[in-house]
Amino acid sequence: MKAIRTLLACIRKADQTYNLIQHGDKIVIGLSGGKDSIALTYCLSLYRRFSHTDFTIQPVVLNLGFPGFNPQPLIEFCRSLNLDLIVSDNTDVYKILTIQKENQNSKHLPCSICSRMKKAAINKIAKEIGFNKVAFAHHAEDAIETLFMNEIYGGRVATFSPKMHLEKADIEFIRPLIHVRESDIKKLIKEENLPIVGSHCPADKTTTRETIKNILDGLYKEFPKAKESFLSMLSNYEHEDLWNNKIYMQVDQEGLSLKPIVDKIDAFAAYDIRNKVFCIEQKVPYELEIILDEEKDAHNYLITLGEVPIGHIRYRKLEDNKYKVERFCILKEYRNKHYGKKVFDYFLNYLGAQFNPCTICFDGQAYLKEFYESCGCVVIGDKFMEAGIEHYYMEKKY
Repeated sequence: MKAIRTLLACIRKADQTYNLIQHGDKIVIGLSGGKDSIALTYCLSLYRRFSHTDFTIQPVVLNLGFPGFNPQPLIEFCRSLNLDLIVSDNTDVYKILTIQKENQNSKHLPCSICSRMKKAAINKIAKEIGFNKVAFAHHAEDAIETLFMNEIYGGRVATFSPKMHLEKADIEFIRPLIHVRESDIKKLIKEENLPIVGSHCPADKTTTRETIKNILDGLYKEFPKAKESFLSMLSNYEHEDLWNNKIYMQVDQEGLSLKPIVDKIDAFAAYDIRNKVFCIEQKVPYELEIILDEEKDAHNYLITLGEVPIGHIRYRKLEDNKYKVERFCILKEYRNKHYGKKVFDYFLNYLGAQFNPCTICFDGQAYLKEFYESCGCVVIGDKFMEAGIEHYYMEKKY
């Protein structure tokens, strides 16, 4: 099979699986000139013809100031696809990276800073021209390499997402090549005789990612099935079995624990507890209790006795070194047993140790003022009303 058919089939699969492209979308393509972004531009220009989706694409190349940058081959390539390339002047990026390299006493330019600056620049252009999405050319191998990099260097099981909405920028990132193999991209470039503009980055082929790529290539030679298995596991939610839903943080030796909420069963239990305590018992309107913009940023925990959920607590990061505790509640039948005091003390100290130095704040109900003060919290300001209930704003510093 010709590579173009393989890539278009993979793009369709990603589009249908992750709902990447809808009617009326205006999509900026980050075009660097490398094989991946060239392939993405070429394929999306064809995908518009048979996908039965009415969308617009606009390739953009960033002039980051690297020596030797020449956009002319890319301009001509885009013209061959009846597209006009936008060349954006971002030459300050190279200057900033050079300064950061010297400040960090590093051997090469800082990749993470470069990546953030490029994304910010692309976002800005998309907003200026009225486009709602940005497409990047990350492929299957990129996703797997990122997973291993996060595991090795970050201690977390994570990779980038096929689709991600940035609230502040109001831009959505999509990665249509997420199911495409790098070998098929190389095959496409050769078969279609597509132009490639070499990277002008001095760190090209010398990064940590390149090291991980070489390790994985060796692994695939030893275990060929691993290549497909690694890609499948990224979306294999039905057979995920990690330790995250086994965590019960020990508050005392009598079974009182905090359980991070990571699955839908625990989430339902938490919402049920909050509904009983706040909405039914305290008559807080549901729309004030469940605020979606806050829910998605919150780190939620069930309070459990043994494995029985008896309460809920959570926190959100407000700004650097400041965290807000919210929705702390214990079911009525488990109150007056000192569970709340133990949990609240534990939770504040846990956050304080994790983020030290920091300020932990919360809006505490006024009738519990002495309770919170007994945990070392201090009232800041006057009493105020929230959801028809008297509150104090309180803080504890670590």
